[in-house]
Amino acid sequence: MKPKPLRADVLAGLTTSFALLPECIAFALVAHLNPLMGLYGAFIICTLTALFGGRPGMVSGAAGSMAVVIVALVVQHGVQYLLATVLLGGLIMLAFGLLKLGKLVRMVPHPVMLGFVNGLAIIIALAQLEHFKNGDAWLSGAPLYLMTGLVALTMAIVYLLPRLTRAVPPALVAILGVGLAVYLLGLPTRTLGDMAHIAGGLPTFALPDIPWNLHTLHIIAPYAILMALVGLLETLLTLNLTDEITESRGYPDRECVALGAANIVSGVFGGMGGCAMIGQTVINLSSGGRGRLSGVVAGVLILLFILFLSPLIERIPLAALVGVMFVVSQQTFAWASLRVVNKVPLNDVLVIIAVTVITVFTDLATAVLCGIIIAALNFAWQQARELYADAHIEADGSKLYHLHGTLFFASTAPFLNQFDPANDPAHVTLDCRHLRFVDYSAIAALKTLRERYAKAGKHLHVFHLSERCKQMLKRAGGELA
Repeated sequence: MKPKPLRADVLAGLTTSFALLPECIAFALVAHLNPLMGLYGAFIICTLTALFGGRPGMVSGAAGSMAVVIVALVVQHGVQYLLATVLLGGLIMLAFGLLKLGKLVRMVPHPVMLGFVNGLAIIIALAQLEHFKNGDAWLSGAPLYLMTGLVALTMAIVYLLPRLTRAVPPALVAILGVGLAVYLLGLPTRTLGDMAHIAGGLPTFALPDIPWNLHTLHIIAPYAILMALVGLLETLLTLNLTDEITESRGYPDRECVALGAANIVSGVFGGMGGCAMIGQTVINLSSGGRGRLSGVVAGVLILLFILFLSPLIERIPLAALVGVMFVVSQQTFAWASLRVVNKVPLNDVLVIIAVTVITVFTDLATAVLCGIIIAALNFAWQQARELYADAHIEADGSKLYHLHGTLFFASTAPFLNQFDPANDPAHVTLDCRHLRFVDYSAIAALKTLRERYAKAGKHLHVFHLSERCKQMLKRAGGELA
C-alpha cells in the first residue's frame, strides 16, 4: 500500500480503461449485440478477475476471440441464449480451475507461445484498420490525412515521452493530449461516440429468459465448450506472457476459477463473456500496472463511464486509441522470433509460422491445438530417431545388445530393425538398463522380438529392466526372461 505503486496502478488502470472501451464496443458489434453488453461484461470480468484472480496486473474483458465464437448463436437464437451460453461457459471454466487443470498450459511448447503472441499482435493491428473506413468504404482525402496524422502523433507521443519523463504513462498522455487538441482545434475526426453511445444505467440481475431443458442445452453446449476452451487458452497463455514480462509467477488454477466465476456473474447481469486481453494487458504492464488495483480501477472506470462520464468519453478521438493499439501491436509481437529463425531447428520455425497464420485466419483454439500437435509429432519423430543399439559377441559365443533411447509407438520399427534373428547365435541377451519403456506399443514390440527369436529356434534373455517396465510387462501378461 505504498503511495508510489498505488499511483502507478491507478494511472495504469485509467489508461487501460480507455483502451478497453473501443475494443469491447467493437467486439459487441461484431457479435450483433448492444455495445452496453460488451461494456458491462468488461466491467464485471475485469473487476472480479483483478480482485480474485491468480495474476495481478493482467487485464480481462469482453474479448474478440470469444465474440467471434458466438456470432452464429446470437443470429440464430438471440441474446438470451447467448447469456445462457456465457453462464455454462463460466461453469466449465470454474470446473477447469477447481480440478487444477491449469497446469496443462505447461504442455504448450515455447514456439506455440511465440506463434500465439505474434498472431494476436497481427490481429490487434488488423482490427485497427476498420477505423480507417466510413461504413464499407475506406477513408480518402482530408479525413484520411487527418486520421493518419493523429494516429502518427499519438504513436510519436507514446514512443518519445518516456525519454523525457516516466512520471505518467505515455499512452494516457497521448490519449488525453490528442483528445484535447482535437477538441480545442475543432478537428473533424471520428470519435468514440461515433461507434456507439455508451450512456446507461447499472446492470441488473436476471436469469436468461429461455426454456431450461435438454433441447436448450443441446443448442448452447457446443458454443459454451468452445467459448470456455478459447477463453481458457487465451487467459493461460496471456498469464504466461505476463509472468515473463513481470519476472514473477502467477497461479493458473486460481485465475481459471476467478474467470469462470466472473463469466457466470456477467451472464446473469446481462454482460458478454470474456477472458484475458493481451493488448490491454500489455498496455497495463507498460503503463506501470503491477498490482490488483490497476485492474480494479480499469473495471470500475468502465462502469463510471457508462453512468456519469459518457458525454466526455464519447469525445475521445478514435485516432488516439488506434495509435495506442498500433503501439501495443508492435510491443506485443515477438520480434526476437524473427532473429532466431536461422538459429533454431526448422521444425520449431514451422510451428511458429503455422500458429501465427492459423491464429490470424481461424481462431486461437484451433491454432494452439494445431501447434501442439505439430510439436508433439516432431518430438515423437526426433525421439524415435535417437534409439540405437550397440552389439558384440561374448566369449561364450552369445550375442549381447545394449539398447539406448526411448521405446514407444513411434520407435518400435527402428527398435525391431536393430536385431537379426535369422543370423544371430542361439543365445541372445538384451541389456535394457539404458532403454526406457513408455507405452503398450513398447511392450508389444518386445513381445514381437521374443516371438521372432523363438520362431528362429533361439533364446532371447532380457535383463536390467526398470521396475516400471516390469510392472508394465506383468500387467500385459509378458514374461521377463
